[in-house]
Amino acid sequence: MIKLFRLTALLEGVSYILLLFIAVPIKYLWDDPNYVKFLGMPHGILFIGYIIFSVLGKIKYKWSSLQFFIVAVASLIPFGTFYIDRKYLK
Repeated sequence: MIKLFRLTALLEGVSYILLLFIAVPIKYLWDDPNYVKFLGMPHGILFIGYIIFSVLGKIKYKWSSLQFFIVAVASLIPFGTFYIDRKYLK
């Protein structure tokens, strides 16, 4: 499970960065929403997967409520999932 969680965290982090720093600026600067449409759905699916793995990780690894909160909230912060991979998933 940990390998799949790490892969999901990596892909979710990369998709969030691409969406936030490439697709959204293109949408608003050049009025082209295609990149947001293209990256939005995969990012949403990866985000849901990350949260599911976070819940499963809390149960399996007996994370405290604070640890679970940090892992879950990290998905909302750019580059947060990379920190979680290094701190909690290795």
